[in-house]
Amino acid sequence: MWLKRLATDRLARCLGAPRDAPLAVIAPVKSALRLTAVNGEAARLGLNPGMALADARAMYPHLACADADPDADQHMLAAVADWCDRYTPLVGIDPPDGLILDVAGCAHLFDGEAALCRDLVRRLHAQGCEVQVAIADTVGCAWGVAHYSGSALVPAGAARDWLAPLPLAALRLAPGIVEALAHVGLKRIADVLDRPRAPLAARFGQDLVRRIDQALGREDEPITPRLPVPPYVVERRFAEPIALERDVLGSIAHLACELHRLLERRGEGARLLQAALFRTDGKVYRIEVGTSAPVRDVDRLRRLFAEKLATVGDACDPGFGFDVVRLSALVAERCDPQQTGLAVPDHDVEFAHLIDRLGARFGLRRVVRLMAQDIHIPEFAIAAVPAHAVKTSAATVQVMEQDSLGSVRPIRLFARPEPIEAIAEVPDGPPVRFKWRRMMHDVAHAEGPERIAMDWWRDEDGRTLTRDYFRIESKAGVRVWVYREGLYGRETTEPRWFLHGLFA
Repeated sequence: MWLKRLATDRLARCLGAPRDAPLAVIAPVKSALRLTAVNGEAARLGLNPGMALADARAMYPHLACADADPDADQHMLAAVADWCDRYTPLVGIDPPDGLILDVAGCAHLFDGEAALCRDLVRRLHAQGCEVQVAIADTVGCAWGVAHYSGSALVPAGAARDWLAPLPLAALRLAPGIVEALAHVGLKRIADVLDRPRAPLAARFGQDLVRRIDQALGREDEPITPRLPVPPYVVERRFAEPIALERDVLGSIAHLACELHRLLERRGEGARLLQAALFRTDGKVYRIEVGTSAPVRDVDRLRRLFAEKLATVGDACDPGFGFDVVRLSALVAERCDPQQTGLAVPDHDVEFAHLIDRLGARFGLRRVVRLMAQDIHIPEFAIAAVPAHAVKTSAATVQVMEQDSLGSVRPIRLFARPEPIEAIAEVPDGPPVRFKWRRMMHDVAHAEGPERIAMDWWRDEDGRTLTRDYFRIESKAGVRVWVYREGLYGRETTEPRWFLHGLFA
């Protein structure tokens, strides 16, 4: 598919310019302003890309011009690629103004390849885009026919006959190679098809032979899709667009039923799902939800998308409605049936569903759980990890916490220990009084010490002093966790005291 006037079509849509008004895009080329793109009306007046702006102004003083913006052009090309996803999930970008669609296995949904082409051209023309489309057995043949023969449907096995009369530029050769071939009288593809390959490759490069083989199907040319192709896809098309949220959710629920059957057939469940909503004016909204465990339950999927749509809100504007709704499972994993209690509710399933709903609202990476780590350093003993990535059930975590034989840790642990002033009866003993945040506290009870040796490789300043921790309760009822940094007489002569956390 070739968007032959991509730059001017974009400007016409942005500026609201009429199609019958000449329009040109300009850019500095070799210290002079030149036309880089023109619309159809300007081309009919004799203006062509590469013409100097001064010459074009001399011919048509009222010619409307705008500066070239390649980034905006590529943004529009990507938007058109998203829109073309309604025809096939395998859409690749062919810079600077082309798209490659693999419609194998999709054409029957549109009553054949010819009907698909007509529908695509009609819809894009209604949106203000001039496009030429060709369908062929190979990417090279389709590209050449679209650029140099217009919209066409090349019959299977007829690539050679369609390519033969086209110029050599239709093989996607570099301009230098095309000029070199023209100097020796080779101007059409038919002039090189039957010539010996070794002399052609030796004189004009291997790229010429490779492009010929690709166009004729002798060498495979894979299409790199812009978006990954999901393993499971179901969709629904509407004769009349839908715009209400309940209709969208109802459509997603019906599609989830179809997706459930596909997943169940292979014994898998979805971990990442995407609902693509195709608006009638070409805008595409993609809404993704993730799960903490493989799932294929229809009701759960509907509730997750309901939470997501409630979060998105007005950002997903239906406009004049959606005419296509597609539900895809981007990531799927093995999901074997599990035996559950008949009368006792399955708390693990409800807990996983709670994580999924919170993830749909706030994002799965923002829903975290504190997990114990296999390390004795207090600062690193607990890590916040995404809740959906934790395989351990809620009940197991609770049992692990209750059965833990480790030392008691404070409920609130400071990110950075706060320095305090402490007085101890003996150098290695617990403090009897300490000052924290300008307040003096007298110690009523103390337990410890708990000695923790630091990892020398974790400290950027090279401080590896041993810590002696004490659990302390003041006479006012304040229960804190303090430590002395450094062993008195061996590591330091002036140990420092810090308060690391608070108990309940």
